[in-house]
Amino acid sequence: MAILKIVTVPDPLLRKKSRELAEITDRTLRLLDDMRDTLHKAQGVGLAGVQVGVLRRIVIVETVPGELYEMINPVITKRSEKMQRCKEGCLSVPDRWGETVRPYAVTVEYTDRNGKRCTLDAEDFLAQAISHELDHLDGVIYTDVAVSMDDEETK
Repeated sequence: MAILKIVTVPDPLLRKKSRELAEITDRTLRLLDDMRDTLHKAQGVGLAGVQVGVLRRIVIVETVPGELYEMINPVITKRSEKMQRCKEGCLSVPDRWGETVRPYAVTVEYTDRNGKRCTLDAEDFLAQAISHELDHLDGVIYTDVAVSMDDEETK
């Protein structure tokens, strides 16, 4: 597998809206594998296609080691009214951290790598990560929705 270059701010690509993936091909599967390897090398918890230069609606999220969610054409169908304050960073915004307010729980529908339609109910950190990654698909970076920013390096 390959380690992909992560697109970082201020690259205008990060502001573009990603398009739906029409079909799952060998190239799609290779992209998912490369994104996983890139995520692990970067020690992140999520990665969207646009962050590796691919404007397709595809994300991966792994908040717990070994529990990788590969989501093709994901859509959040439900958000809880209960909100959570979150400390957030992003592989595309290196060495910056901020605080956001995100839904405590979300329901997301997506297609997996095998073409199966899936529904996932996520809470807490997983809901935060999914919300963050799906924002990328619409050209939104967490700094756009942050209620405060802390420029101290905390890694």
